[in-house]
Amino acid sequence: MIDTHFRNFSITPKTSATLHHIYMLGMLAVIAGILTAAMLLQYVDGQLPCPLCLLQRMALLGVCFGIMLQLRYGFSYRHIGLSMVFTLFLLIVAVRQTLLDIYPRPGHEYIGSAIFGLHMPVWSVLIAVALFFSFAIQLIAWGNSSKSKIKPTKHSPTLRYLTPLLCLYVIAIGVVNFLSVGVQCGLGQCHTYGYALLK
Repeated sequence: MIDTHFRNFSITPKTSATLHHIYMLGMLAVIAGILTAAMLLQYVDGQLPCPLCLLQRMALLGVCFGIMLQLRYGFSYRHIGLSMVFTLFLLIVAVRQTLLDIYPRPGHEYIGSAIFGLHMPVWSVLIAVALFFSFAIQLIAWGNSSKSKIKPTKHSPTLRYLTPLLCLYVIAIGVVNFLSVGVQCGLGQCHTYGYALLK
């Protein structure tokens, strides 16, 4: 009786794939928003990123790369693993920077502003933990079937246009950050007191 009741409410493969695609789009949009906020702090507020901050941006872009591969090819343990490796890298770097801020060397105190009382490295730790939970939810919801391998963009005009637009935006963020690092660091070490190539 109970088993029949649950079977009556089972979702179709098409719906499962669409939900998975929307879930991935949501994750990508959130990370894109985080990277956009970091760029606004840099270009509008004048807070240049430190080397560890740049590594954290790279890690987030790596997570985005794994998500975009899933948006292109569907559910994949390999692509989830790729994103989780970058998430782990983000967590390690963020924890390292947080510990350096708690016990700073003389003259190396944290110079960035706090957001809701927390500095950016702490936010990066929370973001990494949230990403791990998000991937865990993804594996629980879609990891035991191949339903999400169906491409929902073929059946949804909204997803068909929204997906490449968001992916192109993330790629643009990556290109801007790559060029910005070159201008800030030049061929030497990265510093937070100015752009090396603009002196």
